[in-house]
Amino acid sequence: MRIGVLTAGGDCPGLNAVIRSVVHRAVHDRNDEVIGFEDGFTGLLDGRYRTLDTNDVAGILARGGTILGSARLERDRLREACDNSEELIDRLGLDALIPIGGEGTLTAARMLADAGLPVVGVPKTIDNDISATDRTFGFDTAVGVATEAMDRLKTTAESHQRVMVVEVMGRHAGWIALEAGMAAGAHGICIPERPFEVDDLVKMVEERFAREKKFALICVAEGAHPAEGSMPYEKGVIDRYGHERFVGIGNRLASELEHRLGKEAKPVILGHVQRGGTPTAYDRVLATRFGWHAVEAAHRGDFGRMTALRGTEIVMTPLANAVTELKRVPQDRMDEAESVY
Repeated sequence: MRIGVLTAGGDCPGLNAVIRSVVHRAVHDRNDEVIGFEDGFTGLLDGRYRTLDTNDVAGILARGGTILGSARLERDRLREACDNSEELIDRLGLDALIPIGGEGTLTAARMLADAGLPVVGVPKTIDNDISATDRTFGFDTAVGVATEAMDRLKTTAESHQRVMVVEVMGRHAGWIALEAGMAAGAHGICIPERPFEVDDLVKMVEERFAREKKFALICVAEGAHPAEGSMPYEKGVIDRYGHERFVGIGNRLASELEHRLGKEAKPVILGHVQRGGTPTAYDRVLATRFGWHAVEAAHRGDFGRMTALRGTEIVMTPLANAVTELKRVPQDRMDEAESVY
């Protein structure tokens, strides 16, 4: 077989582990040819690729980022590819395409599969918001980075009697904020699934200071927002890829708390540091398993589907299941977190 692989959307710890796994299983075990498209779907459409063998992926298991590069693609170009799918397959001589990415990438993968391309998807997102899989690689690494940062910030907050507002990633789902906040013992967690009341946060901080615990740590997802009328807040604009540009809730919340409390409140925006660096052992293993099963699915002709973790097993599920709805934090998980604030 001639198998193409690409990485699209935001980078994520574990992408290289998937690429390595695909190459090892396909080239070494199956005697396939693997080509890697550069810069996501743009490389696919422009015909920019290179052949990958086991030497090309040596030493990348623990590397962050992606050796193939990544980019987002405008929907108009994607529709053009779908309209010319047969010509695209013939020109590239592909027997299978393995795109690795999050919701946007898997939506594109489904469109290409519906247009006739032999696609096997691999889900990735540090947000862990793809509903068709129990876990996505990159999430464990992001939670670990955010937890370590908050562990460090808690000690300086205590030393200087400050309120620390730590903004983590999570556009529409608050899994990183929830789990990192719980792991770090945050005193408040704000997530997109439920608007927060600033008055409640103010009351929490005042009660802590009254008990001589003169500091507080609040973890807030980038997509979290206040309840209507709780504080001044405006939504961001939509970019050309259909994504909302968030307006910096960490900075705004810290400023509001400092104003209301009369105490120093410092925002810390972790941002892309959560995406980079060495993936955890868990993410390396999950990514490796996803890559292995994607190659096997291609050989079975199991197209229009993606790898997914169910319990401890890797299964194949329709790409449509990946993009129907986001996996968001349920009420019972919010209740658990609140009980240990």
